[in-house]
Amino acid sequence: MPTRIVDPKTANKDDIARVLDDTAVMLEITGANPFRIRAFSNAARSLEETTEDLREMVKSRELLDVRGIGKGIFADIESLLTTGTFELYEDLRKQVPAGVLAMLRISGMGPKKVKLVYDELGIKSVEELEHAGRAGQLADLPGFGEKTQTNILSGIARMRKYQSRFLYSDAFFQANEIYDAIRVLPGVEQHILGGSLRRRKETIGDVDILVSADVSAPIMDVFTTLDQVATVVAKGDTKSSVILQTGISVDLRVVKHEEFAFASHYFTGSKRHNTEVRARAKKLGYKLNEYGLFNDAGKPTPCKNETALFETLGLAYIAPELRENTGEIEAAASGTLPQLVEESDIRGVFHCHTTYSDGRSTLSEMAEAARTLGHKFFGTGDHSQTAVYAGGLTIEKVREQRDEVDRLNEEMAPFVIFHGIESDILADGALDYPDDVLASFDYIVASIHSQFNMSESEMTKRIVAAIENPYTTMIGHPTGRVLLSRDGYNVNLQTLIDAAAANEVCLEINSYPNRLDLDWRHVRAVKEAGGAIVINPDAHHTKDIEFYRYGVGVARKGWLEKVDVLNSKTPSQLTKYFAARRKRKGIS
Repeated sequence: MPTRIVDPKTANKDDIARVLDDTAVMLEITGANPFRIRAFSNAARSLEETTEDLREMVKSRELLDVRGIGKGIFADIESLLTTGTFELYEDLRKQVPAGVLAMLRISGMGPKKVKLVYDELGIKSVEELEHAGRAGQLADLPGFGEKTQTNILSGIARMRKYQSRFLYSDAFFQANEIYDAIRVLPGVEQHILGGSLRRRKETIGDVDILVSADVSAPIMDVFTTLDQVATVVAKGDTKSSVILQTGISVDLRVVKHEEFAFASHYFTGSKRHNTEVRARAKKLGYKLNEYGLFNDAGKPTPCKNETALFETLGLAYIAPELRENTGEIEAAASGTLPQLVEESDIRGVFHCHTTYSDGRSTLSEMAEAARTLGHKFFGTGDHSQTAVYAGGLTIEKVREQRDEVDRLNEEMAPFVIFHGIESDILADGALDYPDDVLASFDYIVASIHSQFNMSESEMTKRIVAAIENPYTTMIGHPTGRVLLSRDGYNVNLQTLIDAAAANEVCLEINSYPNRLDLDWRHVRAVKEAGGAIVINPDAHHTKDIEFYRYGVGVARKGWLEKVDVLNSKTPSQLTKYFAARRKRKGIS
């Protein structure tokens, strides 16, 4: 069965252009007719230059009017948008190893050089290319030399550093340093941090900054000479691109004031959301792009901001976090968008570590830091006894900590500390203490920290067993993923979500920056199943408590409202909630 090159539901013109480029390279490597090679390369350039919606152009067959798009390549593009692949690409891929195409991503490695190292040295991957370079073999190739070899090795290092994704938290701070320097410049009136950062995606590929101004040159001069900039990729009147010292790419766009509402919507994305909004505009007799909203006669319809743009299209304002084409447009049209949870709705957090286990701040320091943030409560969540590697609490330590919690609650009232534990879920799904110890906690976060490689059925059974344990209040980092490092374990998430809802167990949005687990895509499923979510920072230091803000971003992307989040309750409401739940579970 053919393997999809692109996702036919989400592929855009840039994705298709990349595939056409790759096709041209594979044709060159396999010695195809030069005219055929050039045809695919030219078609890719033409696609990149078009500003119209690719799917609409294919549907109407207007794409055939674009220079360089003949009937054959049109059919290939149509196939990509319907099946995710096309026949010629499949045939070529059988002849050319995937690693050969990866070498094209290296600065200085064009199709001819890739073909040469493949033909002369049999190099089929970036790793083999690097090995040959370090062994001095590339310098001896025709047209290469020592300098080219050095440049290729540097290009490999840059690719690995720069062509990666970044955690939202890292990108947020880097972007804001640049944004804060730009938005205060003379002449700048309106400004946003756009793209996936504004939509609060869990990882970020690059950063988009958009401002409006009458004169762009002084703004671009400042942007391209900031201390954080390592490389200026491009500098122009309306767009400049740089790479920061940390490796992240930043684009700055300067637009006219009257274009800002449309540009801010366009450059916030997502592409799928924008496509649907453009389609709605077309049905209403408009043409929408990043420059404006135009009627059939080409006359612009002014909109002072995004709210006005949405209103003109018969939509309620759609928060950036929701702009993923997951039903937000239909909800905005019918007036059923959720009133999203706000950071100010969070009255406290659970699942925080202290020096009792592997935390770096004492219990009193952590509680005081939470109170300083304006929180009304704080919940401990140190490791349980099986987690010896993390200083897991013995039963004696549990009792010692409980005594300190009681003492601090007297001293800090009306601020409340809830005594919890992060109990390991053992291989059979059991929790990590005898029942009488489990019953002594106000709440229990049950988490997996070992034996990640179970089959899906085994892992699902294991976590469901923990959910069904009457002492379990929350499931910590439910999939175990570590962003940009480790995939989640095999588990049937819908089964977990349904079991948690049925057993009154909250699923956690672990808002530690490299987790953000549950993923926002599954958070909405929890809401739809009638379950509850808790936002926990998994803090190990006083400064980590503020990580809850990232969890709020995940909750908002998951369509959650204040009522859906346990952290929105007051301390007295939580006390009653925990007590009532214990009673229903038969815990004395």
